[in-house]
Order: sequence, then C-alpha cells, then structure tokens
Amino acid sequence: MAYDERTAERVRQVLAAKRKVTERKMMGGLCFMVGGGMCCSVSGKGGLLVRVGAAAFEDALREPHVQPMKMGQRTMSGFVRVAPEGCRTAEQLRRWVLRGVECVENLPPKPVNRARRKATQR
Repeated sequence: MAYDERTAERVRQVLAAKRKVTERKMMGGLCFMVGGGMCCSVSGKGGLLVRVGAAAFEDALREPHVQPMKMGQRTMSGFVRVAPEGCRTAEQLRRWVLRGVECVENLPPKPVNRARRKATQR
C-alpha cells in the first residue's frame, strides 16, 4: 500500500528547517530520519508512525487517535501509530513530528561500526 504523498509533503514542510534530514522507503511507508535516527514515518496504512521513546510510550498511548505500533504480532515499544484524525491539522502534525525529532535528538550516539570506519579512512 502506498503512503499518502500529501502527508509526506506536510512532514517535509515541518522538517524543512532541520539539518541532516533523510527519507527512506521502509516499513510500508516513507520514513523520515534526522541525523540517522528514525523520527517518524508516513504510514502506508494511513496516519503517522512516531518515535516517542520508551519513557513517553505509555503517556502517548493516552492521547486521542494513538495506538501502539505493531509489526506482525510484535508491539514496538517507543513507537506509536497516530491515526489520520490525530494529525489532520497543521498543528497536530507539527506537534507529533517534532516530538519524534526531540526523541531522536536525545538518543545516545550510535556506536561507530569498525568496518565502516576503516573503509572511510582509506
């Protein structure tokens, strides 16, 4: 199922001022990454997948139009699915996207892959 291109463009507008933003098609949608970490994804099932982190996961689930993100039978802790009704307005979408950005920006740095580091030093 294809993701909603209109929602993807709206996410791009929210992230326009951010640096190191990349997009990648994955998980049935279009994933937005900031500094290499997934902050949100426009879902092929509709709505938005947002990284909120393990500490904020339960609080996020109490908000309207939010459910746990599931892949198959597995619930992905730290990620929520926001139904289209929960990100319909510009302010709703902006709030969710920036919540994902904040989560990614507060993650500890990823360890450097030794093989990749050696390849880039050549």
